[in-house]
Amino acid sequence: MSNLVLYCKSYRTDLRRVQRLVESVERFNSDKIPFFLSVPEADFKLFKNSIDTSWVQLITDEEILKAVPRINLDQVRGMHGAISQQIIKSEFWRLKLAETYVCLDSDAIYIRPFFENDFLAANGFPYTVIDEAHDLLEDAIARKSRRVVDDFFRESTTVRLHFGRRGRDYSFGPFPVVWHAKVWESLDKNYLIPRSMSLADAIRQAPIESRWYGEALLAYNAIPLYPCQSIFKVYHYAWQYDRDRKIGVDVEKLAELYCGVIYQSAWEREMDWPSEGGGKLSKLGRALRRRLGRI
Repeated sequence: MSNLVLYCKSYRTDLRRVQRLVESVERFNSDKIPFFLSVPEADFKLFKNSIDTSWVQLITDEEILKAVPRINLDQVRGMHGAISQQIIKSEFWRLKLAETYVCLDSDAIYIRPFFENDFLAANGFPYTVIDEAHDLLEDAIARKSRRVVDDFFRESTTVRLHFGRRGRDYSFGPFPVVWHAKVWESLDKNYLIPRSMSLADAIRQAPIESRWYGEALLAYNAIPLYPCQSIFKVYHYAWQYDRDRKIGVDVEKLAELYCGVIYQSAWEREMDWPSEGGGKLSKLGRALRRRLGRI
């Protein structure tokens, strides 16, 4: 078992984004941290023919799900992809390939050389992304995006109260995040098993996997908490990127603080594989919303 690996869960629509991620990992992975990529079984051949599997270790989502006890596979298959992928990403630890994994999304891009100590403290335990998301919330308030603020506190309260925790509302993201198997195991033993639940049941109740991990860490102390800010610069909304571009914040400047950057796939739809979905009107609507900074 490795101490640390990189892991990304993807599917065919994100093929081009994954190719870009793979290129950035190959370029900047100074410590040669192993990289695992999981995709649906139906997409396995496509990715095998499109990714350099001499060093990217390609597995299927089904391999992960088969390692999970107390789970209804048909139920997971019937879930919306945005929900089922949370379950797959969160259950990767059960394959026992690593104690700790950096959980990446397909739209991530590394922008500078990175090392194990970007993710692990000196004693080998991971840094945990945790703060109160004031940067995101301040931006949302300034742009009168009340929904963003309301959603943040609603989601936080929902999961926090499952653990009976009172106090401040934390964010345990954005992705990528660094997860340790012992934290997921503590959630399973202390919360899920006593309630005859699977993680899929929990995520159906509150589909925010990073919050389940973070609140479990605070509740059960399976590992030491070493807090850190975001590992990547994440542009949640196009208007955040547009603002940075106007004031001259480029990749070189971001690399002073972050390992990488994420541009949301919702406004990079030209990278969809094999082509951007939808008709002319839907494409025009997305382009207009992008121009207005609404996505």
